[in-house]
Amino acid sequence: MKNFYITTAIDYVNGSPHLGHAYEKVLTDVIARFRRLMGDNVYFLTGVDEHGQKVQQSAKKRGIPPQQFCDEVSEEFRALCKKLNISNNDFIRTTEERHKKVVCELLQKLYDKGEIYKAEYKGFYSTRQEQFLQDKDRNPDGTWPEIFGEVTEIIEANYFFKLQQYQTWLVDHLKANENFVFPRYRQKQVLEFLSEPLNDLCISRPKSRLEWGITLPFDEDFVTYVWFDALVNYYTAVIDKPEFWPADFHVIGKDILVPPHAVYWPIMLKAAGIEPPKSLLAHGWWSINGSKMSKSTGNFVDAAEFADKYGVDALRYFMIREMSVGQDSDFSLAQFLARYNAELANNLGNLVNRVLNMTTRFSAGVLPAPEVSEQPEQDLQALWIKTRDEVITLHEGFQFHSALERTFGFITATNAYIQTRAPWTLAKSTEAKDAVLLRTTLATIAEALRLGVTLLQAVMPGTTEKIQSVLGYTAGAVWKDELEWGSRLTGSKVAETAILFPRPEGDKAAKK
Repeated sequence: MKNFYITTAIDYVNGSPHLGHAYEKVLTDVIARFRRLMGDNVYFLTGVDEHGQKVQQSAKKRGIPPQQFCDEVSEEFRALCKKLNISNNDFIRTTEERHKKVVCELLQKLYDKGEIYKAEYKGFYSTRQEQFLQDKDRNPDGTWPEIFGEVTEIIEANYFFKLQQYQTWLVDHLKANENFVFPRYRQKQVLEFLSEPLNDLCISRPKSRLEWGITLPFDEDFVTYVWFDALVNYYTAVIDKPEFWPADFHVIGKDILVPPHAVYWPIMLKAAGIEPPKSLLAHGWWSINGSKMSKSTGNFVDAAEFADKYGVDALRYFMIREMSVGQDSDFSLAQFLARYNAELANNLGNLVNRVLNMTTRFSAGVLPAPEVSEQPEQDLQALWIKTRDEVITLHEGFQFHSALERTFGFITATNAYIQTRAPWTLAKSTEAKDAVLLRTTLATIAEALRLGVTLLQAVMPGTTEKIQSVLGYTAGAVWKDELEWGSRLTGSKVAETAILFPRPEGDKAAKK
């Protein structure tokens, strides 16, 4: 059994969760579930980032202590994980003592090694991004990009981490590990970033300006820079489970690839004598109805409310089906409903009810054994083998959208097989051979349905379980064994009906 450690980014608690947070959780969950199905020993971490100036300011604005503010917002993220059926093993908060302890130990270790020094800094600071800026960060006209918000010039003493001296090592590491970043073209972006000299990283903030953070173990007048604190969470969570380190994948948004995850993090670990993660997976962004997602303008989807209205698995399916991992995509109610109706309700949902209805009508609700294998059955079985092998390969390459397309192609073919065999006509015949074909047809469509939904298990775990239940079937412990065409369902008593994807009523716009 291979150990497999995967993490999401930890979400900053300065605001409530949105669709982007939901997508990252679901994407990581799909990977984690698939690796478990393949037999790996998976440890899946998610959580929240709770320190920093923005949290301190938001708490002050509400007139409550920062810890209370963090407690309230972090619970929203924890609830979202539960709502979306996320199978995380751990939920970490950077205000937890276990995390503070590891951060302080790492800081002290680097300080003792001479990797951290104190110096005066004069320059520009972005409160929104909580980072110091350089002239190269400006727009061509000299202004600051909107992402930085208000930028002020400051002069203050701080502690710096010797980032620059590891630049050559990092470049060599990336060239030796061409799959360090997925998609691979983003690795080229990291190397482009590293083509310019790095500055040493300011890793402290004076308490006179920021109190809400982890106090430096070697100077009580300063707290730790939020990124130097936050990144360590991945290591904190498994420090007592060393078999899981280094992480197999950190799943993150493309906006925090460079420099935090692809530059700061591996260099921090290298300096501390800790092995860097194996890979980073940088996913794209969602727009809403073709425009940038914004709660203030109302161009916003509340993932939890949307899941309540349309179903958790329907939302999970749409996000994974619609976005190619690494690329951007657009979320619109019209496109969601198009996929919901055509693919989930009319294709999969229809197949489920055809199987249940015809088994109830023509076989007293008990699935018969297949008795013959002629061209239609052989064609469907051959398509299954092709589909199964392609889907597994696509999953391993994170091409989940294409894997779902192939899976639903097989479900479409199963519905077409029903039309070819026309069991309603066979049931009217008095010929013995037609009775044999009828029993074979019922067994074949039920087995094809069982197999098809087995491929959906990582993306739609709840739906898979429901369909197995209405087929009167309990899956075995070894997922790969479940992918073999056979007669496992023979003698199973099926339900009379199942409503998996009810028709949405009266929707003209996404739930705001």
